[in-house]
Amino acid sequence: MDPIIWEWVNLLGRWLHVVTAVAWIGSSFYFIHLDASLRRRDHLPAGTAGEAWQIHGGGFYHMQKYLVAPPRLPDELTWFKWEAYTTWISGFFLMCVLYYRGADLFLIDAEVLALQPWQAVAISVAALAAGWLAYDGLCRSPLGRNDAALAAAGFVLLVATAWAMTRLFSGRGAMLQMGALMGTMMAANVFLVIMPNQRRTIAAMLRGETPDPALGKKAKQRSLHNNYLTLPVIFLMIGNHYPLATSTRFNWVIVAIVLVAGAAIRHFFNSRHAGKPTPWWTWGVAAAGMLAAVWLSGFGPALPAGDSAATRPAGPRARVGLAEVEEIVSTRCTMCHAAQPVWEGIVTAPRGVTLDSPAAILRHAGAIRVQAGLSRAMPPANVTGLTAGERAVLAAWTGRE
Repeated sequence: MDPIIWEWVNLLGRWLHVVTAVAWIGSSFYFIHLDASLRRRDHLPAGTAGEAWQIHGGGFYHMQKYLVAPPRLPDELTWFKWEAYTTWISGFFLMCVLYYRGADLFLIDAEVLALQPWQAVAISVAALAAGWLAYDGLCRSPLGRNDAALAAAGFVLLVATAWAMTRLFSGRGAMLQMGALMGTMMAANVFLVIMPNQRRTIAAMLRGETPDPALGKKAKQRSLHNNYLTLPVIFLMIGNHYPLATSTRFNWVIVAIVLVAGAAIRHFFNSRHAGKPTPWWTWGVAAAGMLAAVWLSGFGPALPAGDSAATRPAGPRARVGLAEVEEIVSTRCTMCHAAQPVWEGIVTAPRGVTLDSPAAILRHAGAIRVQAGLSRAMPPANVTGLTAGERAVLAAWTGRE
């Protein structure tokens, strides 16, 4: 396909994904807020959980929630599903366009595991399906009757999966895989649990039967899971643009921290909306967690198999000169990052970054250190064979002679 057309396909797919994700997240956050803000009143009809009054756009809104279903089915009923479906479909499309189509560069790191592109894609798709099945199995097991125990088990499942993905894929690919897995869990909750349970409720009403209250309870549990997973998913999706979050030694631990920090922030807002005592401590937990993530990212990239810390040159305070850095960059980077790239399929320097002169190298000193010294983000899949020793030199370089 023509590169110009492919570039626009990528951009428009990403735009669609962001727009539908905003719509899905917005409706999810709103309904969790609405559910938490309901208040019991003596005058309410039988079978209602409570009511809420809100003001927006110059008018008042009066909402009531029925625990199971209203006495009669209304003539018009708004469903909230297409936001979730379109977000997942557009997200998977982007996975295909970027990570599956370019698996040899973006998904595979031969120093982690030498996979063929088709193998990496197959493992990725299988991991999405297996992750959903494992999570769904936990929810349907006896653990599903205890929200705290289920949350703990789900946390262990996600952290263990993150560790496993870092042993299969590149750091960036592993973290995007985790974001895609959690997004798949959330979309599947809507498609396979929440919507079917709502349809069963309506079908029972149309037959003149009383709907099963367990259907609504299970749907609400999955909706709450989606609410708590949203912030970590957003972090992982935007985090693939930030190497220190995705391509350093303890990236899977950073995933664990983000899960806790994101849940703590959501707990703060959910508690506030429910009128409970304000849990200000959650911001302390989130801040401490992110400080820990920053600290962990400073340990640098993971060592390739068979390498050892002893082979690395002096630490970050060592004095490194431009000449030494220029030799590494000219050998490992300029086949792509040059005014006239020589790497097959690259016609212009990625992101317009050229590194084919000392002045250009100095201008991008910070990015070089982060992308190739402190992390393994560059070169993609380490296709030019940047060694651990060379990365240590780039990590130690400050850009100042």
